[in-house]
Amino acid sequence: MRIVNSVRRRLVLATCLTALACGAQAQGNVIRVIVGYPAGATSDLLTRVVAEAMSQRLNQPVIVENRAGAGGQLANQAVKAAAPDGLTLMMTPVATMSIFPHSFAGQLKYDPFKDFAPVAHLSDFQIGLGVASHVPAQTLEDYVKWVKADPQKNSFYGSAAPGSLPHFFGVMFGKAAGLPLTHVPYRGTAPAMAALAGGEIAALSTVAADIRSLVQSGRARLLAVAGERRSPAFPDVPTFREKGFDLVATPWYALFAPAGTPSDVLQRLSKAAIDSVSDPAVKQRLLDMGLEPTGYGPDRLAAIMKADFDRWGEPIRESGFKPGQ
Repeated sequence: MRIVNSVRRRLVLATCLTALACGAQAQGNVIRVIVGYPAGATSDLLTRVVAEAMSQRLNQPVIVENRAGAGGQLANQAVKAAAPDGLTLMMTPVATMSIFPHSFAGQLKYDPFKDFAPVAHLSDFQIGLGVASHVPAQTLEDYVKWVKADPQKNSFYGSAAPGSLPHFFGVMFGKAAGLPLTHVPYRGTAPAMAALAGGEIAALSTVAADIRSLVQSGRARLLAVAGERRSPAFPDVPTFREKGFDLVATPWYALFAPAGTPSDVLQRLSKAAIDSVSDPAVKQRLLDMGLEPTGYGPDRLAAIMKADFDRWGEPIRESGFKPGQ
């Protein structure tokens, strides 16, 4: 009997040790994709769709971790500090990589070109100008006339974050249209949308996908988008160029890893990400979200990132923006 009990104890101990080892191995095999925005934001939804598809292709768990704060900067800082082992990635829009180095010059706690390795460019998206339902303007021309008729009252426009690309696009549009627009910053997409829907702000420079629900419910109108072409999500909404303003902004979402991640690991992750957004079912899900799937590799992503850095420097300096405004 003592021998049997001893054997049982050894089997139980062995089973427990095996379970612990497997658990540790599984935990070490999990890929975290950190996104710097709250759950429910377009960037978060995109990340979850891509993470699910990548998990199937890599045959390992891929989870999403939200690190909202400082307009996405907290996520960049977390990924910068992560081990370059391919188990920590970052999904980010163009803002934290190509815009913030200008708008927050000297204050960023990361270098977008030195601290990260490009993995894959996954989606473009559109910026647009929306107005609240109480605003009488039905078209972009109407809006310009409406602001000029009473600029002291009608010139305010909002964005979801100070120092963001929608903020600076509003500056560019105001200059091009000869409007004395005044920026009203909000702390995130949700409060900005609530302000527009509630009539607190007349106009909003915004990611077009984010305003979609307000447009569909009749609480806002989208007057124009800033792409080279019309947005597939808003085929009836003209571009700024169609309305006579030579304004184009093509923001994007992309996947990055910490600098120093081995090239073979980057290639494996890049292929899984690109294959994911190239899948017809995934592509349709992104289109339904108002995004425009791409699927470019590390070299092309690096070139796009640098081109946007060069493009936005002058408009940001001309805006006179200072952190804290």
